[in-house]
Amino acid sequence: MSFLNAEWRKLAIANYVIDPDVLSKYVPSGTELDLWQNKCFVSLVGFMFIDTKLLGIKIPFHTNFEEVNLRFYVKRFENNIWKRGVVFIKEIVPKPALTFVANTIYKEHYETLPMRHEWDENKTGRVVQYQWKKNKQWQSFKIVADLESSKIPEDSETEFITEHYWGYAKVNEKITNEYEVTHPKWRQYEVKSSKIEVDFGVVYGDDFEFLNTMKPDSIMLAEGSKITVENKRTIK
Repeated sequence: MSFLNAEWRKLAIANYVIDPDVLSKYVPSGTELDLWQNKCFVSLVGFMFIDTKLLGIKIPFHTNFEEVNLRFYVKRFENNIWKRGVVFIKEIVPKPALTFVANTIYKEHYETLPMRHEWDENKTGRVVQYQWKKNKQWQSFKIVADLESSKIPEDSETEFITEHYWGYAKVNEKITNEYEVTHPKWRQYEVKSSKIEVDFGVVYGDDFEFLNTMKPDSIMLAEGSKITVENKRTIK
């Protein structure tokens, strides 16, 4: 049985090309940075969890909720293949029980904050916005996009960003937790405009304050799908 079943929907993604050295202390043992065309990305990602089940059970008041995370991309060579995964700097959710489970079992870096979202459709397009409140200040990531979705092109930057099927968490300098995430290929919405109002230093720490003065290299909106998160294993 999968550890978690859910849907991830309306994934708003902002990608920044950064100096790989910034991430060196965050890279889990047994993995290395995964680059696309020699570019090292860190991504701000907001989305909704829908119909969430933990070990097949719906937990009251914990089935539908927002998440916003800051993540980067790694790979691990095993059994003659590259396993491409993500590492989270921090994941923000509105439910303290989620934070407790993720931080305790998976050694992730969750934080519980007030959150809200907006999904709206009109004749001109769709609006997707995720907000979270840190130190009494609302942070915001908003995208205006097409109504109709399209296929994500093969070998594109969007495919690189969305097609990572493993999660890695650094327990310490020698131990890493690994878990598999399963989902079909996603579709995308053409982005018309976006607005990011985030104090990265306050939300994600001094190491990422420099993102306050950077513009994203790309903005994406993926529809998402049903997903599973499989039980973790420990790599030493």
